[in-house]
Amino acid sequence: MADDIPPGWRQEVRSERDDAQTGATKPHNDAQFPIADTPEPGGLTGEPEARQPIARLRGESDWHGAALHKLAYAAIDLGTNNCRLLIARPAGENFVVVDAFSRVVRLGEGLAQTGVLSQEAMDRAVGALQVCADKLRRRNVHLARSVATEACRRASNGAEFIERVRHETGIALDVISAEEEARLAVLGCHILLEPGLGPAMIFDIGGGSTELVLIESGPTVPRILDWQSVPWGVVSLTESCEPEGETREARLGRYAKMREIVSDSFADFAARAAVVREAAHEHGGPRLLGTSGTVTTLASVHLDLPQYDRRAVDGLNVPAESMREISSRLSGLSPAERRELPCIGRERADLVVAGCAILEAILDLWPAERLGVADRGIREGILRSMMSSASLGERTRQALRQRGRTCV
Repeated sequence: MADDIPPGWRQEVRSERDDAQTGATKPHNDAQFPIADTPEPGGLTGEPEARQPIARLRGESDWHGAALHKLAYAAIDLGTNNCRLLIARPAGENFVVVDAFSRVVRLGEGLAQTGVLSQEAMDRAVGALQVCADKLRRRNVHLARSVATEACRRASNGAEFIERVRHETGIALDVISAEEEARLAVLGCHILLEPGLGPAMIFDIGGGSTELVLIESGPTVPRILDWQSVPWGVVSLTESCEPEGETREARLGRYAKMREIVSDSFADFAARAAVVREAAHEHGGPRLLGTSGTVTTLASVHLDLPQYDRRAVDGLNVPAESMREISSRLSGLSPAERRELPCIGRERADLVVAGCAILEAILDLWPAERLGVADRGIREGILRSMMSSASLGERTRQALRQRGRTCV
């Protein structure tokens, strides 16, 4: 089946690397994705928006005196493997990215064996967050929310690390639950799900965990039918299995063990999903969307790109069988052979096999014909939550002012 890239996708969006280097602004590929209001009943609960830790970086008087479209908002996502920042301004029903940053920090390196964040990993993360803090200051950010996920949830010294980050960078990290992580990922990427009726699945393969969410489309944001988080991501699964063997047979055996571990962890959710899947078949078959470095990397291999290009990948739909074939091929290669492949390279060579194992386990339990690929997720979900709340508050104030004038 041919690949499907939404019209204008490649023309509208430059890579985040380009934006970080040039400071250029761009539409965030969201012509069809309005800033959603409060999630519908039935969605993942999370914390009420007013109670979420959001840093107000400009004065209250500045906020009331500025038009909403001129205010800059920021979202930081510190994961087990990556540190990512997105700064944007509202643009009608969408938003425009004004700065972005991403760095592999491997915060969870060694966590599976020791239960703690290592000094070296924390140093890398703090260094990346210092870059983020500098960008927040230079871009005159009004509201910011910074979250940390599985590595900080699991590490026994996670609280000490959070305090170190606050002291050295001024960034107050909010260690969010797996439930909130899943909700934000869905909010950030669901627009890229193929149109259709019936239930669908969105998943996020992270460094330390994987979230699976069954959804049903709604008028603004999806309604959550069911969800599951398992403690297997590309870092945690890699470090929990034996080292790669010297022969292809040994590597394939290790890969099969990885798939078995992940499939076992999905077992209860898979049984529940099987019931929902019948309804999906009645509406043309299961729809599937993934957001993670694993799916974007494999999509790049599928396209045979010489280097990663977000414009070509974000919004792509790839035949599931192609993703399985690529996963099977990569699992038999040596680390040196994987490092030589464009879009994998040295940073992902040792982790991509675990991602492939997780992806194939997902395809087993939700056998869609095509896999949607999203180079977006938690950060975009955070931005939409903040902008939605600000927009709702402004509409409320306008209504109250109008009511006051009417009463007079």
